[in-house]
Amino acid sequence: MKKLILPLLLLSISISSAQTNQKIYNIIDDVSAERIEIDIQKLVNFGTRNTFSDTISNTRGIGAARRWIKSEFETISSNCKDCLDVFYQKDFVTKEGNRRVPHDAWIVNVVAIQKGTKYPNRYIIMSGDIDSRGSDTMEFTKDAPGANDNASGMAGTIEAARVLSKYKFENSIIYVGLSGEEQGLFGGGGLAKYAKEQGWDIIGIFNNDMIGNIEGVDGVIDNRTFRIFSEPVPANETEKERNLRRFYGGEVDGISRQLARYIHKTVKTYMPEMNPMMVYRLDRFGRGGHHRPFNDLGFAGIRIMEAHENYTQQHQDIREENGIKYGDVIEHVNFDYAKKLTTVNAINMASLAWAPPAPKTVAIGGIVEASVKFKWDKVEGAVGYKIYWRDTTSPTWDKSRYVGDVSEFMLDGIVIDNYFFGIASVGKDGFESPVVFPNQILR
Repeated sequence: MKKLILPLLLLSISISSAQTNQKIYNIIDDVSAERIEIDIQKLVNFGTRNTFSDTISNTRGIGAARRWIKSEFETISSNCKDCLDVFYQKDFVTKEGNRRVPHDAWIVNVVAIQKGTKYPNRYIIMSGDIDSRGSDTMEFTKDAPGANDNASGMAGTIEAARVLSKYKFENSIIYVGLSGEEQGLFGGGGLAKYAKEQGWDIIGIFNNDMIGNIEGVDGVIDNRTFRIFSEPVPANETEKERNLRRFYGGEVDGISRQLARYIHKTVKTYMPEMNPMMVYRLDRFGRGGHHRPFNDLGFAGIRIMEAHENYTQQHQDIREENGIKYGDVIEHVNFDYAKKLTTVNAINMASLAWAPPAPKTVAIGGIVEASVKFKWDKVEGAVGYKIYWRDTTSPTWDKSRYVGDVSEFMLDGIVIDNYFFGIASVGKDGFESPVVFPNQILR
């Protein structure tokens, strides 16, 4: 018995005290600003990638762009012994009933799936937008280079595939170029619907839209800060769930917000030079992105993007007026910054892809007591669990305790009224699932 207890004790100590994993640092070192620059330039060279632009030419328009993206994914797959399943996913949109659709067309997404070894139907998704636009989204023949919006996010997605395809993960990762973003999030909506029909278990989607600009229209220059947008609670929550929040809390603890906190924690751990800025909003004020259709269907999804936008370089025809140069040209893209935000995606997808599933049921109790009780469902692949808690006004999980391979625990001396709590599962290499906010009450 003593021989068995010692190894288990050492394993428990190593997991509870482990802070970092060398594989994540290797991923950080492998992301290349030079490759991202080459890919952005290639996308810019297609002239325009408007959703309704030329689909026949091999050198201009969205057709040429998506074929090139598909060929890049196929090359990456070839280099990793066919580890990616690459295909088009498409839906037909019509002019009728869509005010930003100039003519009927296929909305074509380019999808590359890296299947997990243990949980092939659990997916982390990184997306970039293929399409670009000028001042008038209905004008699909003019040049619209879309260097930052969103060749930067698309190039980052391709680069993440190059880096992560060198590894084996227990969960699956999807790298995707989405179309039709500028006309109404058609590509994201189509893929979200496809995921639902296929029964995909989506851990989260990372929508990358504009990750290359460091000089804002407000004059601020910042190559360290980036924003993580997330909605507070799922759009499809039930009336019962809404009512329970009045008494037990959770107004800012939906699955997308937990995904945002996960990213914040990972970046603070492995990239302390970066300043992740959690924004408590689905997206920018009154605006949208391709994660929203996934949120609408109840999937966790966030948007990662630059902190300081320059509106003279977004959705603008290339021109000069009153000494101001308008247009989304490559000269405005900072490739080192795009590398940093690509790395943010890569290390978080890797951490999630190496982590066990999160507990589905987490129960909490401790009303009028000086202790908090927890009970949760154990999950396959977890060697232990970690309890997190924070002040009710704190945006991040600030306190934690690793409690080992158990399914219930009591925190003594802590009053349940004063904190919010959650549970994460922990794998053998220390990688954790997102935190699960309690969804049942212990009486």
